[in-house]
Amino acid sequence: MYSYTKTSPPVSPTSSTTSSPFTRDEHLKHLSRQDSKQDSRLTATSKRKKYLRRLLKFKQMDFEYAFWQMIYLFIAPQKVQKFPWARDDPAFLVLLSFWLVVSSIGFSVVLQIHFIGFLKFIIWVVFVDCIGVGLLIATLLITNKYMISAPPRGQDVEWAYAFDVHLNAFFPLLMILHLFQLVFINALIYRGGIFGLLLGNTLWLIAIFYYIYITFLGYSALPFLKNTRTLLFPLMGVVLIYILSLVFGWNFTTGMCDFYKYRVF
Repeated sequence: MYSYTKTSPPVSPTSSTTSSPFTRDEHLKHLSRQDSKQDSRLTATSKRKKYLRRLLKFKQMDFEYAFWQMIYLFIAPQKVQKFPWARDDPAFLVLLSFWLVVSSIGFSVVLQIHFIGFLKFIIWVVFVDCIGVGLLIATLLITNKYMISAPPRGQDVEWAYAFDVHLNAFFPLLMILHLFQLVFINALIYRGGIFGLLLGNTLWLIAIFYYIYITFLGYSALPFLKNTRTLLFPLMGVVLIYILSLVFGWNFTTGMCDFYKYRVF
């Protein structure tokens, strides 16, 4: 009779007693997310390079479609902000730059700004009011963990998309406050009186409404964001400030014009 003794299987020399922070499946998912993020970054980089290459190729730009988008940002902004991706055609940015220059010329004439002041004014409007504020708002919204749920396959809100949403929202605000309002600044708003105050501050109310609503539409188009309705909450504060401005006689337009003069003279 042969007797058999029960022995444990040999331990592999490569095994370690230290437990890994990931199980095998978790580790594979972690690597998959990293690969997806890297692919997303590469895609965003290639899109940015393509966008910059097309920036001076005016013949390849669809200005008619960009102009159509600008019109619909006023009458039906939901038709413009229903696509969850950034533009690859810089035609909208070129047209927006054109309106920035035109509005800066108009303000320089109305406020009687000299040529050097006009150049300073354009720099301020383009690089601070438009680009700087846009980058700041995009940063606050992208990094807002309250809005971002679990993005699929490591995706997140692209910088290009966030800045594109800002440009869409900025266009109606620019046209209302920097072009349409110019006609009434010296004729009505600057003269004081309840009608000038009501007109100027109401234009500010409409412009800010457009900016907040279009921003809300832009981020609502992304399926992996949650609580996007919170972007509409500032509207209540805007209405309250508007009512208080009429009660206490705060004229936002005269304040804006005085500020513009201060920073260029």
